[in-house]
Amino acid sequence: MAPTAKPAKQKAWRLGHVAELFATWRLRLKGYRIITRRFRSRVGEIDIIARRGDVLVFIEVKARRDAATAAHAISARQKRRITRTAQVFVQAHPSLALMDQRFDAILVSPRRWPVHLVDAWRPGL
Repeated sequence: MAPTAKPAKQKAWRLGHVAELFATWRLRLKGYRIITRRFRSRVGEIDIIARRGDVLVFIEVKARRDAATAAHAISARQKRRITRTAQVFVQAHPSLALMDQRFDAILVSPRRWPVHLVDAWRPGL
């Protein structure tokens, strides 16, 4: 890795973690209970897994200069990977398997309240 790339990558990593923290608090204020953050499996990673009532929510957090750019940053490939990772999570937590499941996105941009896109995508669509 080039010496100039490392600080930029570290800055992006820090920005991502700060965005996840803002997203977590946004969800808590809306009544969600955070189950885990940064769930990783061999298939992929999910930024936040939360629940609200009988709904299990898998949330992708994107931080960009504006919400529109952040929304476009979630690719079809990434959605498929998150969906497969959600299946791994549910298999590892059978007590949550009967809950309704939803895929949301939270878009974080500077000096703006995080935008929560409820039901941002559905698997297979």
